[in-house]
Amino acid sequence: MFDSLSSRLEGIVSKLRGKGRLTDDDVDEVLKEIRTALLEADVNVGVVRNVVARIREQAVGARLSQALDPGQQVVKIVNAELTAMLGGETLKLTYASRPPTVVLMAGLQGSGKTTNSAKLARWFKAQGRQPLLVGADLQRPAAVEQLRTLGRQIDVPVFSEPGDPVATAKRGLDEARRLGRDVLIIDTAGRLAIDTEMMEQVRQISKVTEPHYTFLVIDAMTGQDAVGVAEAFHATLAIDGVIMSKLDGDARGGAALSVKEVIGRPIAFASTGEKLSEFEQFHPDRMAGRILGMGDVLSLIEQAEKVFEKDQAEKAAEKMLEGEFTLDDFLEQMQSLKKMGPLSNVLGMMPGMPKEMRNAQIGDDALTPIEAIIYSMTPLERRKPEIINGSRRNRIANGSGTTVADVNRLIKQFQEMQKMMKRMGAMAPRLGKKGKQKGKGGRVGGPPRGGPGLPGFGGLPPVSQPTLPDSLHCSRSPPDFRVKQFINVTNSGR
Repeated sequence: MFDSLSSRLEGIVSKLRGKGRLTDDDVDEVLKEIRTALLEADVNVGVVRNVVARIREQAVGARLSQALDPGQQVVKIVNAELTAMLGGETLKLTYASRPPTVVLMAGLQGSGKTTNSAKLARWFKAQGRQPLLVGADLQRPAAVEQLRTLGRQIDVPVFSEPGDPVATAKRGLDEARRLGRDVLIIDTAGRLAIDTEMMEQVRQISKVTEPHYTFLVIDAMTGQDAVGVAEAFHATLAIDGVIMSKLDGDARGGAALSVKEVIGRPIAFASTGEKLSEFEQFHPDRMAGRILGMGDVLSLIEQAEKVFEKDQAEKAAEKMLEGEFTLDDFLEQMQSLKKMGPLSNVLGMMPGMPKEMRNAQIGDDALTPIEAIIYSMTPLERRKPEIINGSRRNRIANGSGTTVADVNRLIKQFQEMQKMMKRMGAMAPRLGKKGKQKGKGGRVGGPPRGGPGLPGFGGLPPVSQPTLPDSLHCSRSPPDFRVKQFINVTNSGR
C-alpha cells in the first residue's frame, strides 16, 4: 500500500545522507518534496499542512545542532512524524475486571466489519480469551449467516436473534455472562453512506451494552473519504481505535496516514489479507520504519515464532552446525517460511533490502520449482546430494519439469550453504569456551553476515543479514534462527 510514498521518501532521504549542513534552500526543497509525497499518497490536505509545519520547526533546530549530522536529524524527524501520523504507540488493550469485555464494531457497509469481527475474535482467542460474537447486523441479508460461518471456522460461538438489533445486542451481553465468556464482540449494521438512522441505531446499541472498546472499521482503499467517516462516527460514539481493512491493497495509504491526526485515535489493528489469520495488532513505529525502508525485524521475528516450534528450531540449528543439514531439512524450512505469508511481505520486513526486492511481487509459486526438484530426488539423493551424477540430474530435471541447469544451481548453492554451516559449527565450540570472543561482525556467536544467493530461477541477489541486538543472535535455540538463516543463504527467484 505504501510503496509509492516509500519510494518518494527514500529518494528524499538519499539526498540528505552525507550532507555536512542544510541550507535554507535545502530545507525548503526537502519540505516541498515531503508535501508532494504526502499529497500524492492521498493524505488529507489539513494533515499535510500540520505535518510539514512540525517538520519545518524541528528541522531548523537540526540545522543548528553540532552533535548530529543534519541529514540524519531530518530522517529522524520524518520517522517520528510518520509514527505519530500512524498512531504514535501500539494500543494496549486492558480487560474488564468484571467480564465480559465488550467490543463494539462500527463502520460503513462494505468496510469489512463482519469479517474483521471474526478476525478480532480469533485474535482474542489466541491471547487465551473466550470470545462470543453477536450478530446485530439484521439489516444486511445473510450478514448473521456469514458471521456464523466464520465463527465455525475459528470455533467461536455466535449469538443472534431476529427482531430489534438493540435488543439483540443486549441479550447477547446477557448470554455472554451466562456462558462465562470474557470477551463480547458486537457486529453492527452499516449503510452505504452515513445516515441518521444508522447513527442512532449504533448509538442505542452502545448505550445499552456500554462497550469498553469501540472500534471503527475503515476500508484503507477509501482514501480521504475515510476522514469524513471517522469524524462522523467519532462524534456519535467516541471511537477508541481504528481497524484498517484491506491494508494489503494497492491504494496509496491516505486513510491510514490521515485518520489519527483527525480524530486523535490510533489504528489498533490491521487486516493484511483475506484469510482470517491475516490480522494483527498495528505497530505505528514498525510501519513507519518500513515506509522509510528500514525494515521491521520485530514483526519478522514474531511471525517466525508463530510458525517455527522451538524444539524443531533447536534441532534444525544443531543439524546445521554439525553439517548434517539435508535437502529434506531445507524443504521443511522452505515450507515453514511459506506459512509466514507472501515472500514479498517477508522480504519487505528485512532491513537493508533493496527497493527492487521489496517491491517485487514474489508469490509462493516462486518456490514451486525448487520443491519440484527436491521431490523428484530419491531419499538417498536428498541426504547425499554429492551422489547425483549426470544421468540422475537429467532424471530429476525431467521429473520436475525444470532444466539441468536449474538442478545444478540448486545443488551447488545447497552445498555452499552446507560448507558455510560446517565452518560455523567448527567456530561455535571455540566461541563457547572463550565466552567473550566475537566474530568479525562484532557479535558473539550467531551466523555470519551475508552468504550465497538462494537457489533460484531468476537470479535474485543475495539477501544481507539484518543487524540485530546481541540478544537475538544465538547459535542454537531461538525460533527465528531458522528463518534468518534460511533467508540469509537462500534467495528465491522465479
